[in-house]
Amino acid sequence: MRIGELAAQTGTTKDTIRFYEKIGLVAGRRLSNGYRDFPPETVTWLHYVRTAQTLGFSLAEISRHGEELRDAPDSAEALSALLAEKIQVIDVRMAELAALRADLAERVGTGCPFRAAARPAGKRGSGD
Repeated sequence: MRIGELAAQTGTTKDTIRFYEKIGLVAGRRLSNGYRDFPPETVTWLHYVRTAQTLGFSLAEISRHGEELRDAPDSAEALSALLAEKIQVIDVRMAELAALRADLAERVGTGCPFRAAARPAGKRGSGD
């Protein structure tokens, strides 16, 4: 299937497909006339890529797990493991964001919010 048809069937642009090809997410062969030709299963794979991006997976993460997922794209076990890993990453990030929010909230209303927040005596860390 040529790149225009692939783009139409997957709702992506030809430039996006070219980029995915450049970074190794999809592979096509060149026809004698120079046109790209992609196998039909690329449609399913690109739908998977788009869904994974919607769920917060980066292209690097998708690429890193791509080979195992292409071999078993409907494997509930493999996908569940990846989703569980992503949930752990999100939980860590949420904790980091909560700590950042608390730090920012402490600084609101202080004279200069970019100075370290003054801590009451007895609440200093070991590095103070």
